[in-house]
Amino acid sequence: MFRKFFYRLRPKAPEGNVVLALDIGSEFVKALIFRIEDNHGFVIGYSKVRQKLGDMAAGTVANIAGVTETAGAAMEQAARLAGVQPEQAVMGIAGELVRGATTTISYTRENPEVRIELPELRAIVQRVQTRAFDRVRRELARDSGHSEIDVKLVNAAVIDSKIDGQRSSNPIGFQGSEVTLSVFNSFAPLVHFGALQTIAAELELDLLTIATEPFAVARCLPDEDLSAIFIDVGGGTTDLALLRGGGELTTKMFAVGGRTFTKRIAHTLNISQVEAEQIKIDYSQNKLSDRRQKIVENALAGDIDVWASGVEVALAEMLGESELPPRILLCGGGSRLPEIKKILSDPKFAANLPFRGKPTVKFLCPDDISNFTDQTGLIRTVQDVTPLALANLGISLAGEEGMLSAILRKTVKLLQN
Repeated sequence: MFRKFFYRLRPKAPEGNVVLALDIGSEFVKALIFRIEDNHGFVIGYSKVRQKLGDMAAGTVANIAGVTETAGAAMEQAARLAGVQPEQAVMGIAGELVRGATTTISYTRENPEVRIELPELRAIVQRVQTRAFDRVRRELARDSGHSEIDVKLVNAAVIDSKIDGQRSSNPIGFQGSEVTLSVFNSFAPLVHFGALQTIAAELELDLLTIATEPFAVARCLPDEDLSAIFIDVGGGTTDLALLRGGGELTTKMFAVGGRTFTKRIAHTLNISQVEAEQIKIDYSQNKLSDRRQKIVENALAGDIDVWASGVEVALAEMLGESELPPRILLCGGGSRLPEIKKILSDPKFAANLPFRGKPTVKFLCPDDISNFTDQTGLIRTVQDVTPLALANLGISLAGEEGMLSAILRKTVKLLQN
């Protein structure tokens, strides 16, 4: 319905050449259209359209029709700028009950001198996925309080594969005693996953993937051996990704974000949320009078402490038996509040967690995602990092895939059905 209306005057893009990244957030829908040339992305269209109040709740879709309408408007604006109609899309998913973790299995082969063939590799992948699915179902049942919660595998990616300790992007044809495979899997309740599928169908989009947003953010930097904590402060949720050595990856989300701070300002000053949002932005940019700055600072103090406690609890649940990397990278519109960086840099915060060294807190900026060129001039702030990170995933998904990725994709399709 939407595409037929607002795309009828624009030519269709060749498949795999132009892709849409759609970031459906609590405050905005961001539509980013990019062209792929030689494994490099060029942003040719970008738009942000504000969500209507009530259409999103805690980072998830609460009103499918309303969000579809907003997403359609964002796509229309981006397509007008790009002058082309993308057929394929990458969508982001967030929410308090979205889970992501790396599962690693080491498999000892009975006949190490026999070359690895496709059936054997497929069996290993399926074993990894089954173990991950069972574990996440237990976690979501515990956290949601519903023992029979219907869980869907959102997306998966091969993080690492080794044969006898040596990395191999395609184990087919190799000999060896031990095959080690690490796969990152993202899971979400069916109600959340299905809502995004419905929106994509209404907009007539061919989905390359629905990806968890903290996974996309954690994979957007070129350093393959990076260890860092990524914190994306969105409108409805705060999304965390813990990346160790470029391999092991865990994600977690909790339902405190920029909208919480906006509501506090609105309540304290007895103003509308629209007015409070602007005051929050002005406060973050130090544009208010000294008196008004102090009022807002005092109003937010309690919520900032709650937010920091949420980060602390999430990291404690994610860290396992290892220490935390000291590098913290911030993005998302809510991260611009000065208290966010300040409280993460406070030695009292670091003292409560096993960091490997003194934490350093920096903002992740669009320029850090090096394999993109912005031809619109609109990709400028920490708020634009997440849709650009989703687009970064789209570059690899729209191109040729390796053997392991192909097997994993087919396994994902089976589990999703």
